[in-house]
Amino acid sequence: MKFELLKTDGAARVARLSTAHGPVDTPAFMPVGTQGSVKSLTPEDLRRTGAQILLANTYHLFLRPGHRLIGELGGLHRFMSWDGPILTDSGGFQVYSLAALGKVSEEGVRFRSHLDGSEHLLTPELSVEIQQALGADIIHPLDECLAHPVHRAETEASQALTLRWAARAKAVHSRGSGRQAMFGIVQGGGYQDVRRRAVEETCALEFDGYAIGGLAVGEPKPLMLDLLELSAALLPKDRPRYLMGVGTPPDLVEAVARGVDLFDCVLPTRNARNGQLFTAHGVLTIKQARYAADPTPPEEGCACYTCRTFSLAYLRHLFVGRELLAYRLLSLHNLHFYLALLADMRAAILRGTFDAFRTRFFERYAVSSLDVSSENLADTEA
Repeated sequence: MKFELLKTDGAARVARLSTAHGPVDTPAFMPVGTQGSVKSLTPEDLRRTGAQILLANTYHLFLRPGHRLIGELGGLHRFMSWDGPILTDSGGFQVYSLAALGKVSEEGVRFRSHLDGSEHLLTPELSVEIQQALGADIIHPLDECLAHPVHRAETEASQALTLRWAARAKAVHSRGSGRQAMFGIVQGGGYQDVRRRAVEETCALEFDGYAIGGLAVGEPKPLMLDLLELSAALLPKDRPRYLMGVGTPPDLVEAVARGVDLFDCVLPTRNARNGQLFTAHGVLTIKQARYAADPTPPEEGCACYTCRTFSLAYLRHLFVGRELLAYRLLSLHNLHFYLALLADMRAAILRGTFDAFRTRFFERYAVSSLDVSSENLADTEA
């Protein structure tokens, strides 16, 4: 993997991330393909929306259909017919989100499958083995994510465990083919000094890039942004920075302003299935009666297939009638919106006008209860 920093505008930056399956222009948003599929969309759909890189979930693909089967069939790229880069997480977020089903120890995480109740042990070594079999371009060490608030002692113990797991994972990764990059994960909870130490100790292991984890898990939005700014500023300038599972369009703009390069979140497709469309003026809820006879598209001037072809009245008709096409068309628009937003930010940084772009964005975008929420929406779609 190669990371080339091309332009900065304040802390915001444009770079090119080169992988074995092609380049990624950053800052970039990764559509979430939890089980090797972005809900309701084909690989061709994703290309047309502007997607450059996808995220897939280690935990879910381990349980079904199994990493060994995917490896035998040529790896995840061939399995899902996606020829671009793929990033996989470590399964650590599922440790957090499915905590009732698992128990964390020095060895790893012993858990029961949410599918059939079968028992499994996910170790740092197995997590890397799974991701190597999948053939992802960027992989991660197993980590532990804690919800806010957490006592300092528990936070420090968890961060120390995450660091020991990272060293074990890196040892396994170093014996691999060398075609996969590994990003270290910075945890540290809601304590600035623990976060600072987490960055220093994770960077000392010398990963190819760094993921910022454990944010948007219950903490107030101002604290999330403060911790993000602290973490990003301490990370190496010559390595990519990935903010895990965050989030809303305002989150993305604020994170780019703080120097983040990569994002993932299930909001574009999950909210599409709940009848919500993202627009430059905020979130539109399609089931509202005021759209029943509205002949206009979801967003005037939007170049996506949905807006070029269909009216709000038709989309509302599909959604109220529970037609499957509704989920596809709303997902197409939402992903196009997210990817266009990142493309616009890249262009603004290259022009040196990112601050003006940021101001205009917040002047137009109506902050709703959805956007104020700091819930982490990482790749949990199943």
